[in-house]
Amino acid sequence: MQNVIGIDAGGTLTKIAYINEQSEMDFIVFPSNDFSQVKAWIENRPHIEEIGLTGGRTKQLLDVLKTMKSIQYLVEFEATFKGVKYLLEKNSHHFENAVITNIGTGTSIHYMDGDSHVRVGGTGVGGGTLTGLSTIMTGISDFERITANASIGSREGIDLFVKDIFKGMEPPIEGHLTASNFGNVNILKSKKHETNDLLATIQGLVGEVITTLSIQFAEEKKCEGIIYIGSTLTNNEHLKQVIANYTILKKHQPIFLNDCGFTGAIGALLYKVELSKTN
Repeated sequence: MQNVIGIDAGGTLTKIAYINEQSEMDFIVFPSNDFSQVKAWIENRPHIEEIGLTGGRTKQLLDVLKTMKSIQYLVEFEATFKGVKYLLEKNSHHFENAVITNIGTGTSIHYMDGDSHVRVGGTGVGGGTLTGLSTIMTGISDFERITANASIGSREGIDLFVKDIFKGMEPPIEGHLTASNFGNVNILKSKKHETNDLLATIQGLVGEVITTLSIQFAEEKKCEGIIYIGSTLTNNEHLKQVIANYTILKKHQPIFLNDCGFTGAIGALLYKVELSKTN
């Protein structure tokens, strides 16, 4: 299998899944605005003969690769689902049905029922929103720096929480629920907000919008589990915490899979391997 790789050419990142020298699945990421890096990585590994390919920027990547290698395209949703099923089994999770929320540049939400799936919705709010708002509001555009700084920031004083409205009273719902994202700014009239606090608040907004939609679909489909995947969650414990807290509060089970940012690339790799075995 070392001669086969899977590539997911996404809107922001291009993810590659491959089998390393220890015969284990491994991963690497490149920016999608410079496909020459992907091409160089492949050319430096002449043993690679077959490529499974998925993602919205597939055509742009193919224009750069111009390779004679055996390439097979798989629709992004199908590749992602195949990758999710693989990771669920690898992590010993067993769900007959669940909502799958894929947080990439934007967010796509699917319903899984056994071995079938259907897209039920989505939102333009995702990783692109996180980096875009962070860049505009703080000047920080690097994803790793955004997530690291957000993890030590505080949303108090920027977000308006239920407890802020019902001061001195017992709130009718959980006091730490967000009543209004950024709603405290005009109330407190503070002129200065720390960068880390702004980043934490932006990430809180992104996480809560995505989680709210996911919960609505889970309740509609009468399923407990919500599987959160996508590159925006990679090494992003703060966002996972935002998502998990709200999901649990609404009595659903959040599932975070290891290597969840690579489901599309994993699915593309597995699909190409399956095709090779049948030919």
